[in-house]
Amino acid sequence: MNRFVLTLSCIVIILFISCTQNKNIEVISPDGKLKVELGLTANEEIFYKVFFNQNTVINPSKLGFDFLDQESILKDLKIVKINKKSFEDSWEMPWGEKREVINSYNSVQISLQEKKAPNRKFDIVFKVYNDGLGFRYQFPEQVNMSDVFITEENTEFNLTHDHKVFWIPGDWDIYEHLYNTTKFSEIDATKYRNHKALAQTSIPNNAVNTPVTMVTNNGIHLSFHEANLTNYSGMTLIVDTVNLKMTSCLVGSDNRDYKVVQKTPFETPWRTIQISESAGGLIESDLIINLNEPNKLGDVSWFKPTKYVGIWWDMHLGRKSWDKASENHGATTRYAKDLIDFASEHNIGGLLVEGWNTGWEHWIGFEDREGVFDFVTPYSDYNLEEVVNYGKEKGVELIMHHETSAATKTYDQQMDSAYHLMQSLGIHSVKTGYVGKILPKGEYHHGQYMVNHYRRALTTAAKYQVAINAHEPIKATGIRRTYPNAISREGLRGQEFNAWSPDGGNPPEHLPIVAFTRMLAGPIDFTPGIFNIKLKPYKEKNQVNTTIAHQLALYVVINSPIQMAADLIEYYKNNPAFQFIEDVPVSWETTKVLNGEVGDFVAIARKDRASENWFVGAISDENERELEINFDFLDKNKTYNAIFYKDGKDAHWNNNPTDYKIETKKITSTSIEKIKLAAGGGFAISLIVNE
Repeated sequence: MNRFVLTLSCIVIILFISCTQNKNIEVISPDGKLKVELGLTANEEIFYKVFFNQNTVINPSKLGFDFLDQESILKDLKIVKINKKSFEDSWEMPWGEKREVINSYNSVQISLQEKKAPNRKFDIVFKVYNDGLGFRYQFPEQVNMSDVFITEENTEFNLTHDHKVFWIPGDWDIYEHLYNTTKFSEIDATKYRNHKALAQTSIPNNAVNTPVTMVTNNGIHLSFHEANLTNYSGMTLIVDTVNLKMTSCLVGSDNRDYKVVQKTPFETPWRTIQISESAGGLIESDLIINLNEPNKLGDVSWFKPTKYVGIWWDMHLGRKSWDKASENHGATTRYAKDLIDFASEHNIGGLLVEGWNTGWEHWIGFEDREGVFDFVTPYSDYNLEEVVNYGKEKGVELIMHHETSAATKTYDQQMDSAYHLMQSLGIHSVKTGYVGKILPKGEYHHGQYMVNHYRRALTTAAKYQVAINAHEPIKATGIRRTYPNAISREGLRGQEFNAWSPDGGNPPEHLPIVAFTRMLAGPIDFTPGIFNIKLKPYKEKNQVNTTIAHQLALYVVINSPIQMAADLIEYYKNNPAFQFIEDVPVSWETTKVLNGEVGDFVAIARKDRASENWFVGAISDENERELEINFDFLDKNKTYNAIFYKDGKDAHWNNNPTDYKIETKKITSTSIEKIKLAAGGGFAISLIVNE
């Protein structure tokens, strides 16, 4: 009897494994709209295919790896185990665009092994959510695969048609390119290799950076990115414009013949596809953060989301300088106190001072920048402790600034002492910068070396209760869930390009594209709030290419727990529009996208986490338009005192950018308003509960 049972069990297992080699494996989203099929080709290569609303959105796409001194993993595979499960819970963001995040998915883990020697093993895990999917590779500990040198990851994304794409080049050093809008077949990233407005470009392939967003002919919105980028290289996507295919291309190094080094067991970042019937659904998606591990830091209440002022715009306008050798040094005790006084009077909790520490006179243009900056020694005209104490008296906390000039060894050596100084002074956040080519030579901002450096800064800072706002960073991939002290980062073409870029600055369509591309990755430190749009008398040949109402709306549209009131404070004084910047919060209870189309416009409503008040922001590209706003997102049975900050009758981003008007009225959840947006314009609304 026992022998019969054992024999029967073996037959069942054999039949199961045999069946899996011929029949595709399916995993379906909780709402049933999204389906992934996986299987083996005739050459026994693993592939996946994606369906949405019963239509194919990703054609069969192969998965594999190339290694140094080993054969590639691609074909002659067998499936040895399949494990499916469902999962649902929720978790709370300590700060951000919403409080509660629902984490619900169905998953499959497929264990594969080569049929021939050396019989290497690996798993592929797919998690399928209502808002998209993520998949990653896992390599278990094994005799025939210990030290692993990856030369390339061959993850394919085969498209179904020649989609409309919003893209920037697959640059290994910067994300500061303007977005292009083309058909997929028209992508040519190589023409941006020597860009006159950028400090450095490293574009070895016709590839795009992620997130890259697409719109299909039938209106489905797709965005490709990655989540939980840990001890690995950033992923660009090589485009095959003929076969309509993207293939992963990891960022490499000039110093070695491989792109990633690992030791089994290890796992890769998640490769992600966000999928939505509407453009707004991409912004509301939680896919990227859900694919990261839970909070490892515990209580992070020592960081307070805040607005801040600073001397940053002074420098970009040429009014003041970073280094003390100049007679117009910005980081002086006196100027810092003036800014603190203004912040204290206007509900602004932070002050960022750049150029405070020694080294700025040698920070750029020198081949060897190691050892230049000292992150604990102020210039003689800046009394750090006096500024900190004055800020405490006024309720304004200093935000530290560390420009590393991409000299990573110097920053590694000083991290502990620099963060310890901050902790001793009660400073809880720092803006870091990595301008220039990475030192050591041959490394790139987005390779494994720098991924690990940025993470090291983050984990070291956490020990000292310091939060990091990284500029010239590695891309955001949702690590803010695991390390909530990753509060914000740049990683896009920012506001400063409007002040000095020789190519005309950021066009009006820039941020209506960014909202559906870069912002999907995570919070952005964009530095909005410029009121002196024409930049006179400082930059006569440059300007900001939006209206003032557009600038106000950015405080709602752009998600970040720190937001700068970026303009010179004299342009805020006695300007009624500044009231919105005073009132708007930076951490939210919930977020709703009211309307939008990629590259055209977007309207977003967010509820304050600390009150019952709501705020709305909408921005437009170079076209004027009228939006109908339905206020049914408001709480029922409440009346709100609404203040509308609108484009004026003759407003225009170029011809009349400072024309705006302010209107007040009572609003309820049944209200509907039609609002005109000027070309390059926008509107902002504060909705304060009528007690």
